[in-house]
Amino acid sequence: MINSGFVLICTAMVMLMTPGVGLFYAGLVRKKNLISMLTLSFISFALVTIQWVVIGYSLAFGPDIGGIIGGPDHFMLNGVGFNGEPVPDLLFMVFQLVFAAITLAIITSAVAERIKLSSFIIFGLLWTTLIYDPLVHWVWGGGWLSQMGVLDFAGGIAVHIGAGFGALALAFAIGKRLGFGDHSMEPHNITLTLIGGALLWFGWFGFNAGSALAVNEIAINAFIVTNISASAGALAWLGASWVNGKPGSMGMISGAIAGLGAITPAAGYVGPVSAILIGVISGMLCYGALLFRMNKGWDESLDAWAIHGVGGLWGTIALGIFAVPAIGGIVGLISGGYGQLEIQILGAVSAAIFAFTATYILAKIIDRIHGLRVSEEEEYVGLDISQHGEATINS
Repeated sequence: MINSGFVLICTAMVMLMTPGVGLFYAGLVRKKNLISMLTLSFISFALVTIQWVVIGYSLAFGPDIGGIIGGPDHFMLNGVGFNGEPVPDLLFMVFQLVFAAITLAIITSAVAERIKLSSFIIFGLLWTTLIYDPLVHWVWGGGWLSQMGVLDFAGGIAVHIGAGFGALALAFAIGKRLGFGDHSMEPHNITLTLIGGALLWFGWFGFNAGSALAVNEIAINAFIVTNISASAGALAWLGASWVNGKPGSMGMISGAIAGLGAITPAAGYVGPVSAILIGVISGMLCYGALLFRMNKGWDESLDAWAIHGVGGLWGTIALGIFAVPAIGGIVGLISGGYGQLEIQILGAVSAAIFAFTATYILAKIIDRIHGLRVSEEEEYVGLDISQHGEATINS
């Protein structure tokens, strides 16, 4: 029962990350869209909860069909009960549910300040079913990536590459915010973002350590390297941004999230010293991706691609470089093995291409049929009022 108690606590910690994403994003938008960003995260959690119970878990973890998707055997949680090791199947199901929910919340970065609520609900349901669930099956449910030997300890591919590259595609599909590049769109409340970042950092211990599914050495290692990589990423981004100006708090917390995303796929396979390197490189790499995005004029509004997508891509590849057999039994490049690195690169690139391409096609179809974004007048007024009929008095 100790394993079940541990995973129950970790599940609650990961659940807290979804409103944490909402706070993180809410502080980055203009005041008139604060409620909207928070609401999108809560809706993500509620929507994915029902989808996961009805069909999502089965598509992700049902019997493999051609390496692509799981079968419908667990529709409405059929056959998912209190058996299973090292934790009951039902507990594993809800642990995976909170992963699915935060993934959809992360992708809301791409549509900040301009998405129709009804369109987001349609998109969220279809994206989770058609893109997230297959990615999970590929890497964790016995699909073609896992059959090939691709490893992802806690979600570098399924969560961060999926959400990050999906967000970039969605941003291209929905188009830029009105006035983007011409008018100031500065964050209205950095304090909210820092609070959200703190919740994410805290919840990430459950995210990574909990993925061991047991109270063991791998969970301890994952917990430790998670904190190390986050700290290294925070300092690296802070230092890089300091060279170009002021050492802002936004850079520091963004670097921490980058470090967290990068260590996620590798947390059960690398040691503390490697975690420093993974975190430092993720901080600088993701900061560079942010500058690249800004120079290109892409309005992926809150940088899910630069932080989660690029960080997850790097971390998935880094596993093949830094994995040591003494921790997870995998031989990485620094331990004299070359094969795992090649496999990791193929898996990361394949997931990025699929997430980007499939998301763009899905978004364009929804836009053609229903329309993705609000009217110009509604966008000017702000989504808090136009979509929810509410306004922030103090923030």
